[in-house]
Amino acid sequence: MSSYDLIVIGTGPGGYVCAIRAAQLGMKVAVVEKRATHGGTCLNVGCIPSKALLHASELYEEAGHGFAGMGIKAQPELDLPAMLAFKDDGVDGNVKGVEFLLKKNKVDAYHGTGTIEAPGKVKVTPDEGEAQTLEAKAIVIATGSDVASLPGIEIDEKKVVSSTGALSLPEVPKRLLLIGGGVIGLELGSVWRRLGAEVTVVEFLDRILPPEDKEVSKQFQKILQKQGMTFKLSSKVTAVEHDGDGLKVTVEPAKGGDAETLDADVVLVCVGRRPFTDTLGLDEVGVERDEKGRVKTDGHFKTNIDGIYAIGDVITGPMLAHKAEDEGVAVAEILAGQAGHVNYDAIPSVVYTYPEVASVGKTEEALKEAGIAYKVGKFPFLANGRAKVNRTTDGFVKILADAKTDRVLGVHMIGPDVGNMIAEAVLAMEFGASAEDIARTCHAHPTLPEAVKEAAMAVDGRAIHM
Repeated sequence: MSSYDLIVIGTGPGGYVCAIRAAQLGMKVAVVEKRATHGGTCLNVGCIPSKALLHASELYEEAGHGFAGMGIKAQPELDLPAMLAFKDDGVDGNVKGVEFLLKKNKVDAYHGTGTIEAPGKVKVTPDEGEAQTLEAKAIVIATGSDVASLPGIEIDEKKVVSSTGALSLPEVPKRLLLIGGGVIGLELGSVWRRLGAEVTVVEFLDRILPPEDKEVSKQFQKILQKQGMTFKLSSKVTAVEHDGDGLKVTVEPAKGGDAETLDADVVLVCVGRRPFTDTLGLDEVGVERDEKGRVKTDGHFKTNIDGIYAIGDVITGPMLAHKAEDEGVAVAEILAGQAGHVNYDAIPSVVYTYPEVASVGKTEEALKEAGIAYKVGKFPFLANGRAKVNRTTDGFVKILADAKTDRVLGVHMIGPDVGNMIAEAVLAMEFGASAEDIARTCHAHPTLPEAVKEAAMAVDGRAIHM
């Protein structure tokens, strides 16, 4: 029986990063992965392939509608199989990269379903061949999450698809209906809208992107409507029926009322994700879970069972790859006797549509609810020189600072490239910066991040360019 210091179940962003960091710290490490390739949902059927399609579809739309205004004549023609091949090639490169990194750090990889038989024992059952049991001083559960479904709506990954199926549609649907107005739905909806689909979003709540700052959500919806998306808010889908080659979708008001029927060629179910803990043997071992099925952990990622830890989507907190990565590093360092820590107040969130949405820290709504007095500094991209010349003026940067101390409490952006720009805000918050600190930091001109500096100046009512 092979014995290790640490076994990590799952090689998504949290799992493989945890394994590599533990190996760097001198541990003998193994990983168990049920897929044929490493990288989990994120690299295989999530963040990476969706970004490839977002990038390609954005260029396609820009070539068709934006180039002429810059003096470039182009008539783009869509080759969907080639675009999907471009996506697959990107995925292949990334998963091979993870495989290389595990080998480089001398991490043993086992492919098969991992089940915790007892503290310190993990059974690996491959698709073919005999199962084997591994021993370890510590086990980290990093099995991520799976697509959440709706009762009575069967996902066949052909006409009614999850995010996985939406990455590989064989043709552009004429009418695409999204159930859910969250990050995943809006990103994939954006892809297919750019490629020619009519997109309708049905959202149960009264606004899209519910966790985001309310002002950002409202502005974002207006922009997406201008791009051609249709929204039905405070509504729910109660039935999806096959009708010849198409679908009949029954939509009702969330609070009750008359139903209506919408026609669609493809329905994308994107109502969130649930922690993947089904095949791990947690109940048999006695690992406690909460009402949402998430593994319960203490402040150091430890479960109620000695030697068993959990990170990423299977525990509480935002289901984000980079959150899982930080937790993976932290738990590896804790196991090595160091002081691993994650600052949950400085975890950024990004929506990779166009324009992008990015945020970190508290929203205005959260600060009001907590009774914290704050100041607001806001600066529109319309007043930014680089955005103007690039014709990318939709959106703004908003900085929320403590009314007494000026410490940055939250930053919210909608606009071009804000997924990259948010890093400055995260770093500022990590170091406990004030809005004044950002305002006094020299930003290169002409650049989009100048909007961050101006928003910081606006906290004190002294923005220059508006």
